[in-house]
Amino acid sequence: MTDVTSDAAATRLRRSPLHGRHAALGAKFAPFGGWEMPLEYAGGGVLKEHTTVRTGVGVFDVSHLGKARVVGPGAADFVNACLSNDLGRIGPGKAQYTLCCDDATGGVVDDIIAYLHAEDHVFLIPNAANTAEVVRRLRAAAPQGLVVTDEHEAYAVLAVQGPRSAELLGALGLPTDHGYMSFRAATLAGADLVVCRTGYTGELGYELVVPAEHAVAVWDAIFAAGQAYELRACGLAARDTLRTEMGYPLHGQDLSPEITPVQARSGWAVGWDKPAFWGRDALRAEKAAGPARTLRGLEAVDRAIPRPGMAVYAGDTQVGTVTSGTFSPTRKQGIALALLDTSAALADGDTVEVDIRGRRTPMRLTRPPFVTPSVR
Repeated sequence: MTDVTSDAAATRLRRSPLHGRHAALGAKFAPFGGWEMPLEYAGGGVLKEHTTVRTGVGVFDVSHLGKARVVGPGAADFVNACLSNDLGRIGPGKAQYTLCCDDATGGVVDDIIAYLHAEDHVFLIPNAANTAEVVRRLRAAAPQGLVVTDEHEAYAVLAVQGPRSAELLGALGLPTDHGYMSFRAATLAGADLVVCRTGYTGELGYELVVPAEHAVAVWDAIFAAGQAYELRACGLAARDTLRTEMGYPLHGQDLSPEITPVQARSGWAVGWDKPAFWGRDALRAEKAAGPARTLRGLEAVDRAIPRPGMAVYAGDTQVGTVTSGTFSPTRKQGIALALLDTSAALADGDTVEVDIRGRRTPMRLTRPPFVTPSVR
């Protein structure tokens, strides 16, 4: 991420309806997926924000995430025939992690959460930068009678995450007893919203999908109640360290059109027995043959911090590249995800070396997650 340093640059970026609230909290902004979003806040910083989510409760504005809707007869069956996971495994009121893959290559165009409202209504949350492309592909494939709408700026999304998130939302009268990957309709501060039992931190958490015009009122209500829970606003930098500790992939780094779900070890998000989904033939062939590279976890042996793009070596041979790397505030050490050649025959516990600014630094292979969340 790069800081936004001029008003001219900022005008080319979309802004959350909560931008003013972030500025008042002393947020440091950065461009992300075409949006100007808070990276971290004054008086906290990444380490405090990260720790708050692991031990208490934090709130993220993730309104940059995309929103799209597929409505009409057979909407769920249509989405199921396009995206990778099997939507038939869940019922209305449930959500599912799934992938939009390129039909020819199996590469990941985007990873998405699909919210099944009814057989004729599916709401999708793709990543910010990929929303238009996902919508374009769905529209191009949609039969007559199905409507695919891009609602990217119509809604804000607030992620309330951490072991005390249910206490806070319960104090606001919002539902919190629904299971993981499910959602409920509710009302707060005069706004009809959806409370989703989802998140990107590994902790107990909820994501509130709120009409954009009510975002400020809902944010203010959360913070008014949150004083009793030492609620802290958290930025995208902490979101990145939290997700990396859990081994959750980031599109554009650990998943991409050049990285398939087979390579990223995301085959659990593929309905292999479905008769149709984009990329089915390419992915089944790759799975049968075995991928040439796979996503693995690395943990630093010393105090080094790996970063994306750094080369990974076994002896004198480069065997892969770091896709995500950071300092783990929980583990107090460097951690990474890396795409490694399967031909290297590396196993968990083996040591490789990462080239960090010209210095070969030892790192040990491990299987994510790197931490155990306090509450699931």
